[in-house]
Amino acid sequence: MYDVCVIGSGWAGINAAITAVNNKLSVCLIEKNTLGGTCLNYGCIPTKSLVASAAHLYAANHSTEFGIDLKEIKLNFTKVLERKNKVVSRLHLGLEGLIKTKKIYLINGEAKIINKNQISVGKDIIEVKNIVIATGSRPRQLSNLKFDSKHILSSTDMLNLDKLPENILVIGGGVIGCEFAGVFSQMGSKVTISEILERILITEDREASKKMEIAFKKQGVKILTKTDFATLNLDEFDKVLLCVGRAVNSENLGLEAAGIATDKGKIVVDKNLMTNIDSIYAAGDCIGGYQLAHVAAYEGKITVENILGKNKEPDYSAVPNCIFTHPEIASVGLSEAAAGEKGYNTKIAKFNFLALGMAHVKGEPEGFVKLLVNSENEQILGATIFGIGATELIAILALAIRNNLDVTALSETIFPHPSLSESIAETVHNFHAN
Repeated sequence: MYDVCVIGSGWAGINAAITAVNNKLSVCLIEKNTLGGTCLNYGCIPTKSLVASAAHLYAANHSTEFGIDLKEIKLNFTKVLERKNKVVSRLHLGLEGLIKTKKIYLINGEAKIINKNQISVGKDIIEVKNIVIATGSRPRQLSNLKFDSKHILSSTDMLNLDKLPENILVIGGGVIGCEFAGVFSQMGSKVTISEILERILITEDREASKKMEIAFKKQGVKILTKTDFATLNLDEFDKVLLCVGRAVNSENLGLEAAGIATDKGKIVVDKNLMTNIDSIYAAGDCIGGYQLAHVAAYEGKITVENILGKNKEPDYSAVPNCIFTHPEIASVGLSEAAAGEKGYNTKIAKFNFLALGMAHVKGEPEGFVKLLVNSENEQILGATIFGIGATELIAILALAIRNNLDVTALSETIFPHPSLSESIAETVHNFHAN
């Protein structure tokens, strides 16, 4: 009998399994598809590999600004895909090695929960003391528009194109849609974004969203807001990328038969990430909430800590959200609207990259840092960064918010010069100057 059986080997499942073995628990890990789940195989890693290739192409095309003359700049899309596959393969091999080193027993097959102490995989019955469900999510399709992997594509399909499309329609101006739009427009595709709401990246700071729209238009991306895709002729586009969210993977797990509660497919958990069945936990995308790999990893660890009796509740007060467009966008903590709903009186501190030396050195002076500060005690409640390095810099502010730091704590911290991180120091200095 295993102490813990984890169903799903994405970032939630892997981190649950590793946390368990690190705490001297015996672990069985069941995966019906590919080790590493969505993030490693169809999401974070391969998409950011494409982002990296697009960034190198952008740098090459702007090399003359830095005094470097290149004779010919040409995209080799086949090699872009080969590199993407090599990156995924290398990390996959590393993960396989880690599983073996940690002595996690890996089973390839489809799991079905019989009860809180038994799971079937094919004809085999596995005896367990605790279960962690970490089955993730998949691209969501619509009742009137379904994936065919030829013309109507999912984000997974986009990673496996054999050639660069000339003309792409992206349905959905959220994070995934905007990242793909940015990559393929930089690589030479003609890209159109169709968004039914009033602006792209609706969950982000309005100023950052509007600046991203301006940046996209400069890159040649056509943006159609307040537009229902049904009003467009999809046949005018070589490829149509449907990016309208993700559906949780909770089917065929035996949840209903085992008595595990769900809500519209999402697995229902309490404040400790336990389902309504004692000793069965769930983490990551399958419970809804933040569908982010880093949150999934965090939740996966917590499930095992609670199996060990720590009675720990996840703290979502400082979840970084990162968008790998060009320029980048990152945010953490409360938005102005959310802070208002909670009754906070707030002040805004802002600093523009136009006054940042390193941004000019790197040739990327378009951007800003914006902090949302509690007027009463100067505690930092939220932050948005737009511009170069945003997805790395946001970690500083996530740390500040998670530890209830105020602007004085940051203003008294010495930041290196010249650096992009100085933008945070300058933002808090602006706060005290006003």
